Amino acid sequence: MTARAADPRPPRSRAALEAALRELIAERPLSRISVSDVTKSAGVNRSTFYEHYADVADLAASACTAVFDELVAKTPQNEADSAAPDDAPGSVLTPLFTHVAEHAALYRALLGDSGSARVHNHLLRRLTVSVQTSRARAAGTPDDVAAYDPTAAFVAGALLGAIVDWLGHDRPIDPDELGAALWPQLLGAAQSVRRPSSQ
Repeated sequence: MTARAADPRPPRSRAALEAALRELIAERPLSRISVSDVTKSAGVNRSTFYEHYADVADLAASACTAVFDELVAKTPQNEADSAAPDDAPGSVLTPLFTHVAEHAALYRALLGDSGSARVHNHLLRRLTVSVQTSRARAAGTPDDVAAYDPTAAFVAGALLGAIVDWLGHDRPIDPDELGAALWPQLLGAAQSVRRPSSQ
């Protein structure tokens, strides 16, 4: 007996909904995009939308996964990621902020004043886990993402806060300058104690 082929409709519907949302975000703030707007643009039924997503914020977190993956991949996570001695201070952060600049409209829509707290928190959690995993590996400890590591949360929050502020000020300095301004603080945090001591 041969296995039945997977139904191609659900992945197609998700792809259409996510593409529609990314297009709509380029036109207006996330807070002004409704489920009806997305389904109409994607050419799918409302019931299909709710088979895959709870609401527009849930769709936004999913629709931007690939972009968030790029952001996380470009985030330096510990002192081992430091640039070579003759490189400009903070140049290791340049790819991260260049990525944000290339997707500025999307990040403004998702993380700005009219964005979604749920999407913001989703990205913050992903950044924190990534930093925490890297710090644990650098310290030679197990990758226990359930462990409490306030320094990882601090580094992730600092980076995300700087990104939101930089975009909110319409990127007044270039990615190299921003990296140079932030790197000493992030490096100091990354070199701190890996785990809080138990009382």
